[in-house]
Amino acid sequence: MKYKLLALDLDGTTLTSNHEILPQVKQEIQRVKDDVVVLLVTGRHHTAARPYHHELGLDTPIISCNGTYIYDFSSDTVVKENALPKEKAKQFLQLAHQHQLNMVMYVTDAMTFSSQKPIEYMKALEAWAEDFPAAIKPEIRRIASFEQELALNEYIWKFVVEGDIEQIESFTRLPFIQDEFSGEKSWSNRIDFANKGNTKGARLAEYIQTLGITPSEVIAIGDNHNDISMIELAGLGVAMANADDAVKRAADISTPEGNDGKGIADIISTYFRA
Repeated sequence: MKYKLLALDLDGTTLTSNHEILPQVKQEIQRVKDDVVVLLVTGRHHTAARPYHHELGLDTPIISCNGTYIYDFSSDTVVKENALPKEKAKQFLQLAHQHQLNMVMYVTDAMTFSSQKPIEYMKALEAWAEDFPAAIKPEIRRIASFEQELALNEYIWKFVVEGDIEQIESFTRLPFIQDEFSGEKSWSNRIDFANKGNTKGARLAEYIQTLGITPSEVIAIGDNHNDISMIELAGLGVAMANADDAVKRAADISTPEGNDGKGIADIISTYFRA
């Protein structure tokens, strides 16, 4: 089978635990990127994925926030989106405050989190972002009010809730959340809440159709629950060796080594030969 598109998750897949791209992984991606479509399909905001897109020298758009939107870095434009309507986002905020949940809100051009109750992983991301030059620096902001930030932005892409996973899973079972949001686990203690129907697999299926590529011609690689939809879509769905068991059950194969070993390099070298 000749595969025409390689869909890659970032965290836990293309990136190591230290949020770096291994030299052998970078070499393999750069080897094939002129012959096949290499597409980053991530839960990240596009500004937080930009440094890696730049490092890999990709010219393809990126699927961000678990399929919520497609962003084109070459023109700095949103190609297609299914953002949260503001009224729905307001209701989400009200419920989340009532349940005393810790949140991150992804808006048009930034990831925002509370300055009064900052989340630890966002503080770490904030420090990480400082290492990049202005042209590719991720936009991460501490804010005083989610409601005020919501009013100022054109797009609300998604919410990330972090904390006690049982408490968050209980929140996902609220009727309004079940009816209006797609909730997917993106880390051991985080669930992402996007507009209903937004998944990596759904957006990837739509995008490849515009290229004349069929799902059977796609390899998709990921490690967490939000990757399952694209892994199941792909002709060859690949779970990382470090993936959750549910992801491995959904995949056709797993990588020989995890993201801190050879990662995805073996898969690319095997299925995209020179």
